[in-house]
Amino acid sequence: MNTRQLADTQRAFDEVAAGYDGPLGNNTLVRAVRARTLAAVTQSVAPGGALLDLGCGTGLDAVALGRQGYRVTAIDWSAKMVAQTRERATRAGNKRMVAVHQVGIHELGRLPPGTFDGAYSNLGALNCVPDLGSAAASIAARLRPGGVLIASVIGRVCPWELAIFSRKRDWRRAAARWSREPVAVPLIGRTVWTRYYSPSEFRSTFAVAGFTLRSLRTLGLLVPPPYALAFADRHPRLVARLQAIEDRVAGWPGVRGWGDHFLIVMERGG
Repeated sequence: MNTRQLADTQRAFDEVAAGYDGPLGNNTLVRAVRARTLAAVTQSVAPGGALLDLGCGTGLDAVALGRQGYRVTAIDWSAKMVAQTRERATRAGNKRMVAVHQVGIHELGRLPPGTFDGAYSNLGALNCVPDLGSAAASIAARLRPGGVLIASVIGRVCPWELAIFSRKRDWRRAAARWSREPVAVPLIGRTVWTRYYSPSEFRSTFAVAGFTLRSLRTLGLLVPPPYALAFADRHPRLVARLQAIEDRVAGWPGVRGWGDHFLIVMERGG
């Protein structure tokens, strides 16, 4: 991912920041992913811990965790997303618990090492970094020994997406997640450059940086992906049933590696 691609991604999120808390970035399907990621954070790090939010967006996660007693450092590559997060923290009255910085994940060297008990990344922010191996090493350096990484990552095998685009005979889009190069994903007239990972690819990259696996589950195997909101709105009871089934089987081997996202929890070695 080159400098131009990073700039494209930054501009795309700057453009949508003002309205991102609406249907685009916080619809019912997105909220389901968000809730499960935050549950993994609170199960992995005790309240009062220091957390690093990798790609904070508009600050929904950071402010929610600040309210629960976590000390959150929230970073994002988009200046306008950072502004939204600062405003949200101010409105919530917990600026003391949420520090916000315009720092890209590829710029983590700007933050002090050995500072955090945990780092989390929600809704595919790590899919947008130029070099995942470099990011893994930088995240490891920011964590204390035994610190954890919790990440929802956009995966390679999404049955819903395969079905949607195969039905439309859009074979290029159906196969996009198998690319080994960054993929240009449209976002309201702009482009977000995205790399897709299987859980084994992601896990092995972070293993080199000293991380070991704690847990892995699917997100969005049976439940439709966030861009299928119109279907979810027409069939809320069906989606609720699918979500309940998915939650029961989410960690099964052979299942947990598929889906729109996967949720992985890894621990940094001492």
